Amino acid sequence: MSDHVKLDIHDGIGIVTIDRQEALNALDDAILAGLEEAFLALGRDPSVRAVILTGAGKAFVAGADIKAMARFTPVEAKAFAQRGQRIFTLIEDYPHPVIAAVNGYALGGGCELAMTCDIRIASDRAKAGQPEVNLGVLPGFGGTQRLARIMGRSAAKHLLFTGEVVGAARGLELGLFNEVVAPEALMGRCMEIAAVIASKAPLAVSGVKRAVNEGTDGPLAHGLALEAELFSRAFATLDQKEGMQAFIDKRPARFLGQ
Repeated sequence: MSDHVKLDIHDGIGIVTIDRQEALNALDDAILAGLEEAFLALGRDPSVRAVILTGAGKAFVAGADIKAMARFTPVEAKAFAQRGQRIFTLIEDYPHPVIAAVNGYALGGGCELAMTCDIRIASDRAKAGQPEVNLGVLPGFGGTQRLARIMGRSAAKHLLFTGEVVGAARGLELGLFNEVVAPEALMGRCMEIAAVIASKAPLAVSGVKRAVNEGTDGPLAHGLALEAELFSRAFATLDQKEGMQAFIDKRPARFLGQ
């Protein structure tokens, strides 16, 4: 694991923390490698049912490492973008829910990283945006694509064209954030949500994530067919039998992820 990416697991909840505070957690090769390693490790641990992704200090991720990027040739820039997109897609496709605890600046690559997460909870001190046009470039880790899918094309274009950085309240209005809380309540709220998710049937939750992620970008008929297929597969699991029997017995279900 990278020195700047920490992974802890407690009671079925993984916590991934980016800790490069001297650079406001700016993304570099080592952090990208650490994120990839962390999520591959999480994928191998059957005990994990939800993940919280956050940054140490006063930033979530303040962007990519501009000093390193300034020297890129076009060929190097494309390779960097493709690598970041591959790792961010790995996070987005992680089978269990990922919650972004956006504690501060989430700019450029940091905003793109937050958008790979299923739920984004922000401190009221958070600031987010895609200011790449101020540097003569555009987002390269999925910002143009995910931002438009989250808040709609027109609102996304406004932020992307102007490079505007928005505060937590405006981010909530635009749908970039699900909730805004006081800084001291941020991790507690994320842990609360993660614990609720971890108490549910993990295969069913993973099925929901897949149905939404894969089914909503295409025709409705495709999404409905995928939903029906995943719904039917749930009836081959022990968790379905346990969940329905527990409901009938009026007792809490004990899900095993099987």
